Amino acid sequence: MERLLWYGGNWHPSIEGETHTIINPANKEILGKTHLAGPKDIEKAIDAASEAFELWSRTNVKIREKILNTASLLIENRLDEIAQILTEEQGKPIPDSKKEILFGAEVIRYYAEEAKRIQGSLRSSANQEIRNIVQYQPYGIAAAIVPWNYPVDLYCWKVGPALAAGCPMIIKPPHETPLAIAKVVECFHEAGLPPGVINDLPGTGQVAGDYLARHPEIKIISATASVSAGQSIMVAASSNLKRMALELGGHSPFIVMPDVDIEKTAKAALRRSFSNMGQICIAVNRILIHQNIYKDFVECISTLTDEMILGPGNQEGILYGPVLNNNILDRTEIHLKDALQKGAIQVAGAKNIDNELADVGFFIRPSLVADTSLDALVMNEETYGPLSGMSSFENTEEVIKMANSLPFGLAAYLYSDDLESAWRIADQLEFGAVGINVNDTSELQAPFGGWKMSGFGRELGVEGIHTYLEPKHLKIRLKMKHK
Repeated sequence: MERLLWYGGNWHPSIEGETHTIINPANKEILGKTHLAGPKDIEKAIDAASEAFELWSRTNVKIREKILNTASLLIENRLDEIAQILTEEQGKPIPDSKKEILFGAEVIRYYAEEAKRIQGSLRSSANQEIRNIVQYQPYGIAAAIVPWNYPVDLYCWKVGPALAAGCPMIIKPPHETPLAIAKVVECFHEAGLPPGVINDLPGTGQVAGDYLARHPEIKIISATASVSAGQSIMVAASSNLKRMALELGGHSPFIVMPDVDIEKTAKAALRRSFSNMGQICIAVNRILIHQNIYKDFVECISTLTDEMILGPGNQEGILYGPVLNNNILDRTEIHLKDALQKGAIQVAGAKNIDNELADVGFFIRPSLVADTSLDALVMNEETYGPLSGMSSFENTEEVIKMANSLPFGLAAYLYSDDLESAWRIADQLEFGAVGINVNDTSELQAPFGGWKMSGFGRELGVEGIHTYLEPKHLKIRLKMKHK
């Protein structure tokens, strides 16, 4: 399978001839290769987007709505095909791939509707002869940097609102997992999207990402990336003062109060810790448990974790697959060894992975460590793999301090049967989203984004489309005075 670059309404090989080999993480077999974009390719894409902006920014909103809705339907109609490709290139089980794709299609459909709801306003003035109108216009050519962990989903999070707002977009999909996205691009093309409105160029962050961030024709850049990558984007974009929406790394605490149902809460913590093998920006990294139930909770979640069945994502009944590559394996092992050296106890994951799995793919058993020192790597850095640390707390004040102690603020979770108390705690947590008795903070109608080093700007909700809109003030005198 050979993945080309898409710009100007057609597929093109890389001008400079650079390619990247795509590996199936479940068996390390070669799936194919993708062409990698260089500066010359990106310039052609920017030319196509510039030409398209004149048309698309003025296209009737009903036409935009129709194209987006049609693309969403086409994606859903090709669900099985796209899910199979996504599982093969990324490793997640088929049910998770289907869930990701369907949510992506729903995001596109949501913004098709939001396009009709872009509203201006009439503002008052102290002068009765003056009227003030505020209207919103497309911001300009947008760029997006999409990560490898949820490529289809996060692609749609960026493309949906940008296109609905009237902005053509140049997307740098992940070179590790670009194949399923290529099928989504085809759906937009078949839906009637004009050439140049979507331009899709896999590439590395060091080359393609940096070039997009520095280019003066790119007016806004939306990136889901690590903190270090986000910092590099900010530096590159600083010379032309781009608008940016950066969703960066996190380090999510999962707070367990003493009044919870232990088994139900343990199942929720496990799923958010190890879904997609922990390769999620809102994965649980540290589980903070009230001392009164600490021992019982640790025993329960440890048993559940060791019962997890791993396997290839396309195998029926499998809910947990491999990690993406050796980098994830190595970092997980480093964080685990560090925790143990600092006094933690491994309570799950110590048994060996099935040799057959380990020999053929990037498999590692999900692991839990208890009595984890707060200075351990797992309690301070994003592992981005199947490992969580556990520690106890004595009271509310202590756990709030523990949760807020890091420079990250993307998502936090809090489980308690006392909703009033939970609400008061949530108000003091320094995170962009807090899940109270839920283990997923994503919601289509609500803004998603981080505080502190986890970034700025928002995706999803009505806030998502306003990322790509620029307000304009029209000040109007009702009657001219003639001398």
